[in-house]
Amino acid sequence: MKSESEFTARATGGEGVSYMSKQIRYTDEPMSYEGPIVDFLPSPEELQQLHANVKVTLALSEESVSYFKDSAQKTGVPYQKLIRQVLDAYAKHQKDINQ
Repeated sequence: MKSESEFTARATGGEGVSYMSKQIRYTDEPMSYEGPIVDFLPSPEELQQLHANVKVTLALSEESVSYFKDSAQKTGVPYQKLIRQVLDAYAKHQKDINQ
C-alpha cells in the first residue's frame, strides 16, 4: 500500500513515484499543412428531425415483428426504426401517387 506522502506528492506535483515508463521525444521537424479542413458535419438545424414522431400503440402480427427483429439484428438498426421507415416510405409513396 502506498503511503499518504506518495499520494500527496502525485496530487501536488511534488517529488514522487514516476508512473510513465517511456519519455516522449519531440522533434523540430516541420509540420505539413494541407489547407483548411472541410466542415463535413451538418449544421444544428440539419441535425433536427424533419418530422416530429408521434407515439402510438399498435398491434402487429408475430410474423411481422419477428421479421423486423431479425432484420434489425442483421443490420444493427432498432426494429422500431425499421418499421417506422417502412411506414414512412409507404405513406410517401401513396401521397405521391395520389397527388
